[in-house]
Amino acid sequence: MIETLRELDQQAFLLLNGSHAPWLDITMVYASKTLTWLPLYLALLYYIIKYDRDTALVVLIGVVVTIVLSDQITSTLMKPLFSRLRPSWNPALTSLIHIVDGYKGAKFGFPSSHSANTFGTAIFLILVYRKRWMFWLLLWAALVSYSRIYLGVHYPADVIAGAIVGGICAWLSSVALKYYRVKN
Repeated sequence: MIETLRELDQQAFLLLNGSHAPWLDITMVYASKTLTWLPLYLALLYYIIKYDRDTALVVLIGVVVTIVLSDQITSTLMKPLFSRLRPSWNPALTSLIHIVDGYKGAKFGFPSSHSANTFGTAIFLILVYRKRWMFWLLLWAALVSYSRIYLGVHYPADVIAGAIVGGICAWLSSVALKYYRVKN
């Protein structure tokens, strides 16, 4: 069963990673970089401060806690525990995959920290504000996550597991925030 899932994951990876174009290479490199999204982060910061002045600091702390939790769980705990090679480090795949600018990432990739952090942030803000327009943040998280597959550094299961970890961390942080708001 596990071997069948790995095979399906690898086939899905090869399909998604194999769908590349030269103009997408640079797009996906930038989609994967945290600094690219600085205007988005500033817009979200502006929204939080303008429309939630009373608890803006606590909400921002909730975002930070979500990111730190999801990042540490994926990078410090899960990646060493599972020790699953990234596709870019898998000798059986090196001739089959598209790697952009020689970027291979660190050796282990399960689960994706990029996916955990972006989905964690998106889900936390959606849970806190429950604004319909915020669901576009899920598209942002999906684009960042897909860029990791496109660049050859994550399997689809890596980004799905990262999204789940990020979602759980977001939920825990939002519960803590609700508890804080009730107490104060």
